[in-house]
Amino acid sequence: MTRHAFKMKLKPGVVAEYKKRHDEIWPELARELRDAGVSDYSIFLDEETLTLFAVQKLSENNTAAGLPQTAIVKKWWAYMAPLMETNPDNSPFCAELPELFHLA
Repeated sequence: MTRHAFKMKLKPGVVAEYKKRHDEIWPELARELRDAGVSDYSIFLDEETLTLFAVQKLSENNTAAGLPQTAIVKKWWAYMAPLMETNPDNSPFCAELPELFHLA
């Protein structure tokens, strides 16, 4: 099991809607993530900068790299695009974060 961390950015004034949409995450999306080996997935917010910090565990034989090609992920990205900084394909603009310390 490895941990994967990254950051994203919200647009101003959308925090409540972002939280609402994640509180109501589509069951088929949650299933797709789990089936790809993603677990223990959390997203935190820095309210001053609107930066989202995400961390997830990936199983040893995960297929998470293929998630961007799935129809349900593309649909979710389109649904979330009005709330976030995105790339031209509606994927959230993400910056990978290297792990520098871990206390187990």
